[in-house]
Amino acid sequence: MAAVSGHGPRTPSVRIGPVDLAARVDEALAVQAVAFGLGPEEIEVRRHIVLRHLDHPCARALGATTPGGRLVGFVYGMPNERGQWWSTVVEPYLRANGLAHWLDDAFVITELHVLPEFQNRGIGRALITTVTDAVDQPRSILSAIDTESPARGLYRSLGYQDLARQVLFPSAPKPYAVMGAPLPLRRRGPNDFRPPVLPG
Repeated sequence: MAAVSGHGPRTPSVRIGPVDLAARVDEALAVQAVAFGLGPEEIEVRRHIVLRHLDHPCARALGATTPGGRLVGFVYGMPNERGQWWSTVVEPYLRANGLAHWLDDAFVITELHVLPEFQNRGIGRALITTVTDAVDQPRSILSAIDTESPARGLYRSLGYQDLARQVLFPSAPKPYAVMGAPLPLRRRGPNDFRPPVLPG
């Protein structure tokens, strides 16, 4: 397990490593609710979605935990399949841009969330680079709310570029951007935190 140092008493060190996210789904959703601003009804809907995703045989999940075991961030994803709901929604937008081939042989980052008080410490970067370093696919794709945000800035710094914008998901109040990057993801430099991939 690799550690990310804290910056003061309110932000203790965290460790990045494999996590049984299905067993800790309620903790993960609590992180997502704070980081993403979800209400109780949305949380319940997402609970079923997350558990269904994690049942995929090739799903991978990592957690960021404090020494006391508190889950403060997580990431999970899986190889893309054209028949998956997310893929069927974004495919027409990518096809319109001549980029539908990005859906083939790609690893999808399904969710990546870190509690606000633990953000800006490299935890999100460590989670996404570690999970994608362990996959066999040559590229990664994801969707993010289509606005300039710290999340979009992080993804761009890792090499993700916009493949489609103003993507509308059913019931989502805001449009999304679909982004893609070749793997391995870009590093900032020799001092960039790069924890080892742990078995599990």
